[in-house]
Formats: sequence, structure tokens, C-alpha cells
Amino acid sequence: MPIPEDVTGEEIDKDVRQELQSLPKGLAEDVAKNLVMVARLIDEDPEGAYGYSKVALRLASRVAAVREAAGFAAYANQKYSEALAEFRAARRMTGNVELWPVMADCERGLGRPEKALDMAGAPEVHKLDKAGQVEMRLVAAGARRDMGQLDAAIVTLQSPELASNSVQPWTARLRYAYADALLAAGREGEAREWFAKAVESDKDGSTDASDRLAEMDGVEFVDAFDEAEAEADAEAEGDVGVDLADKAVDDEDEEGDLKD
Repeated sequence: MPIPEDVTGEEIDKDVRQELQSLPKGLAEDVAKNLVMVARLIDEDPEGAYGYSKVALRLASRVAAVREAAGFAAYANQKYSEALAEFRAARRMTGNVELWPVMADCERGLGRPEKALDMAGAPEVHKLDKAGQVEMRLVAAGARRDMGQLDAAIVTLQSPELASNSVQPWTARLRYAYADALLAAGREGEAREWFAKAVESDKDGSTDASDRLAEMDGVEFVDAFDEAEAEADAEAEGDVGVDLADKAVDDEDEEGDLKD
């Protein structure tokens, strides 16, 4: 797959670059460039990211960072079985537990919420950092919802991290998940309160909490671009109508001239 000229491979994380030092220099550069493309495209073009991940995987399948990147690319494309296999391979290579939550979420994606809950109660969770533990809590709550256990999902999300006034990278997503669970349980007043709190903490727009809050308040947004486009179409249709009317008049005049 083509690599843009502005991609050098130097953009990757230093830890990943260090992993790639086990490869010949030219090969390491090629793998690094493909990993950069995976990171660049995974949000906006997950299918494209998946393609680059497969190239990197073909070049260096024994590098843990490559297996991890391939896992996330497959995950972004909802290829959960493939993603789980790649995450497991990366974990075997490194011994790290940081992929445990996303592995559990793959189990959810495969329709096995019970397995995800088993993983949420495993000893590995205690080895996760705070961000990983919050992510595991989100996955566990999602698994409860998959099983129709709304009240249990709500209780799962109730935690010191949720109650804290401190804003952390995970705060907006945690508050959003709690608000969404409350809304699903019919507790609209509480849900609105927590969607508002999610908006307060969502500085980078990682959720659509503001839209959900506006929807609950009955606010409708009009896309100015769509409105302008509709007006332009209507004007164009009007112009066509005028042209057709003018043509009809011209035809009548011409027909009259022929009779004369």
C-alpha cells in the first residue's frame, strides 16, 4: 500500500521504535511507516488502517507492537475474533496486562458477555493502572447491559472514579456510560444530570454527550450547510421552471409565425 511522502516512520512512539531495532534497518523503517499509517487512519478510515496493519504484520509478525496494532485495527473494523487473537499474541510476547480490558470487550463483540464478566473478576485486573481499571469497569457494565441487567450495569459504574470531581482522561466516558445506563433504565432526571456532567468534563469531544443532552431538552439542530444546499436546489429548480416556461412561450410564438 502507498505511503505518503510526509511519513518517515520517526513519528512512532520511542518504545515501539526500540522494539523494531531487532529488525534490519530497512525493514524496520518499512514497518514503522506502516504503523504510522495505522495510527493516522484508525479513527477516520479504519478499513484503510486495517490494510496497513496487514502489511506490517506480514513484514514483522514477531514484533509485539505490530501484533497489538493489528489487533486494534481489526477491533476498529469489528473483526473481534481476529482482534482477540492478535491481542493474545501480543500479551504472550510481552507479559503485559494492559490489553486485558479490550480483550474482554472483544469477548462482548463475539456475543460472550459472560466471558467478559469472568475477565473483569480475574486477578489480572488488579495489575492494571487506574485508567485500565476504569476501562475494565466500562466493559463489565457493557456486558451487564448485553445480558439485560440494567440495574447491575448501573451499580457496576458506581465507583470512586465516578464520584470524583477531578477530571481525568476517562472521566467523560465514565459519566457518559453512567448517564446512558440511567436513561435506558428510565431514570431520565438522573440521566440528564450525568449527561450534563459528562459535557463538563468532555474537553476533547470524545463523546456526543452535548447532543444527547440537547435531545433530552428537545433542542433540534439545523445543519446550516444542508439548509443552504436545500435553498440552492430550490433556486435551481425555480430557474429550470422559468426556463421551461420561457421555452413554452417561444414555441407558441414560433408556431404562430408558421401559421401566418
